[in-house]
Amino acid sequence: MAPDDWPDVRRIYEEGIATDLATFETAAKPWPDWDASHLPAGRFVAVRDGRIAGWAALSGVSDRCVYAGVAEVSVYVSADARGQGVGRGLLEVLVAASEQQDLWTLQAGIFPENKSSVALHERCGFRVVGRRERLGKLKGVWRDVLLLERRSEKIG
Repeated sequence: MAPDDWPDVRRIYEEGIATDLATFETAAKPWPDWDASHLPAGRFVAVRDGRIAGWAALSGVSDRCVYAGVAEVSVYVSADARGQGVGRGLLEVLVAASEQQDLWTLQAGIFPENKSSVALHERCGFRVVGRRERLGKLKGVWRDVLLLERRSEKIG
């Protein structure tokens, strides 16, 4: 992913926001804010027919040194490319990149209603480790979030 990809990345992110199934965010942040909150080495786009069809990125979970090897994953696929393997390809590339960066844990927070995202993550080696009940409100409604994680094969 390059800065020039931001208009398409933002469009796809906004499609995800509009579903109320992908994030607590209600609007995409400007590029400088998004850029500052994601790790530089863990950003990818999927291109189909010359157009960005999805994106994936890693963000740190804490500034504390003990969490240096833990990152949160984000995977978003455009509405017209869902169900075609784009998300899986992106998540597999993201997992491989995390292994090269010596990250030992990847985590994802997913609304339980987003069954396709939960299934995608499970196919890529993530497991549900808990349910965070009424973690936050989205448009005035309390929402639960499943916490999924994938541990690096390097640490066993």
